[in-house]
Amino acid sequence: MANSITIFRIAGSIVLLFCPAFSPGFYALYIAAGLSDMLDGLVARKTDTASELGARLDTIADFVFVAVCLIKLLPILRIPTWLYAWIGIIAFIKAVNIISGFAVQKRFVSVHSLMNKATGVLLFLLPLTIRFLPLKHSAIVVCAAASFAAVQEGHFIRTGRA
Repeated sequence: MANSITIFRIAGSIVLLFCPAFSPGFYALYIAAGLSDMLDGLVARKTDTASELGARLDTIADFVFVAVCLIKLLPILRIPTWLYAWIGIIAFIKAVNIISGFAVQKRFVSVHSLMNKATGVLLFLLPLTIRFLPLKHSAIVVCAAASFAAVQEGHFIRTGRA
């Protein structure tokens, strides 16, 4: 059941590609995909069906959802240069984490820390707030949380707590 919800998120994300950004259809699919991200893990834990396959599928679904959102939103948002630089630094830290996780544990490590989850929620809320909260302000909160989460994730990986 949980994997079915995750597969729904992948399919919904792909359909999102064909909706105009910030349209009612876009928001409906965006919210459904976000809620399914919270629901799949809950269902897996409650039904005692959590698995390595489910965790990997969840990571793939997250990647597809984020990629689709970037494809839809980047062309229409006015993103300041400093924000691109900050996002690039976060991406670099995350890339180092992936490499060091593989080097230390001989496998790809995905850290589901509380801070990573909080960052995910903030990132999810960002497009929902764009109509009434300037991106240059809301992005600071999201990037600060993401920076802390990325550094914490690296610490967890390198100390074997991941």
